[in-house]
Amino acid sequence: MTGGLLVLGLGGCTARTDTPTPAASSSAPAKPSAAAVPAVTVTTVRAQQRDLPVVLSATGTVMPLTSVDIKSQVNSIVGKVHIRDGQFVKAGELLFTLDSRADEANLAKARAQLAKDNAALADAQRQLVRAQQLLAQNFVSQGAVDSAQAQVDAARATGVADQAAIDASRVALSYDRISAPNSGRAGAINVSPGSAVQANLTMLVTITQLDPIAVGFNLPQRNLADALSALKNGGAVVSARIADGGASFIGHLQFVDNAVDAASGSVKVKAIFDNKEGKLWPGAFVEVSQTVNVLKDAVVVPQATIIPNARGPMVYVVQAGKAVLRPVQVIFAQGDDAAVTGVKAGESIVLDGKQNVRPDTPVVERASAAKGGASRAAGSASAS
Repeated sequence: MTGGLLVLGLGGCTARTDTPTPAASSSAPAKPSAAAVPAVTVTTVRAQQRDLPVVLSATGTVMPLTSVDIKSQVNSIVGKVHIRDGQFVKAGELLFTLDSRADEANLAKARAQLAKDNAALADAQRQLVRAQQLLAQNFVSQGAVDSAQAQVDAARATGVADQAAIDASRVALSYDRISAPNSGRAGAINVSPGSAVQANLTMLVTITQLDPIAVGFNLPQRNLADALSALKNGGAVVSARIADGGASFIGHLQFVDNAVDAASGSVKVKAIFDNKEGKLWPGAFVEVSQTVNVLKDAVVVPQATIIPNARGPMVYVVQAGKAVLRPVQVIFAQGDDAAVTGVKAGESIVLDGKQNVRPDTPVVERASAAKGGASRAAGSASAS
């Protein structure tokens, strides 16, 4: 009996030993750590500190310095046309001759009248001399001498009037010869020999000056002070290029208008260009560029690195292997470059691949590619 109980007791002890303890059953295996964020490969550029020219680009219109509509000052008939359509003429060159027979007759009549009155003056002077001699001999009174003197004075005044009539006839005769008031190119001739012309109404031809020639364009109000300063220093250099890849020209700013257009916020300006070859034609459109200022020691980054944001423009700056989003202020943007504040010269700015970057994302830098990379980055930024 004793042996049987002992066996049961040992068996019960063995069963309790195999049962797991509460402490052992409550323990669980440790969770694995979170996966690390993968690094993004990006292209970076260095912010540069340099002088950045402020170049104004605009579309200008070629305009002549002078363009004169030639009209007759008298009613007459065209006698002869001395030029051809499109001919280049010099100042003072004869263009048209009108029928001058009536004016020549009037001039001859005025000259004949002057000759007649000069003869009367000579007779009056002789009568005055005789009257003075008779007065010395007491044969006539002083009144007779005074009358003779009055006749001489009247004859002289008549002669002066006749000379004025001759001058007027010469002026009228000069209107029958129409000359070029300035050098330039003649346009289409609107009359032919035998055509009747009306005074100050009938347009005969237009003479347009082509060399030098002007280009007019609009300057923003913010650049007005720079333009006025350049105008005092002899005129800023202005370059013009004919649209559709034409030739380029260099001129100088010559004129700034005296008022700002309230509707557009711009002021009209004019630059002068040499045009000896006649490539700039009135009415043509040209692409104008002018350096109005230079930003000294500006921090310059490619425009493709700037990210538009509701809080303002941003850039990704690489610091300690991570992309840090930093706000910037654009002072001036032109072409592929932008002068900004908020970054320092020498800092690495993300150019390509920024659409895949988030703040504090690890990045792997690579050298900047050609200019095409900047344009691709700009397109990617716009798409994102």
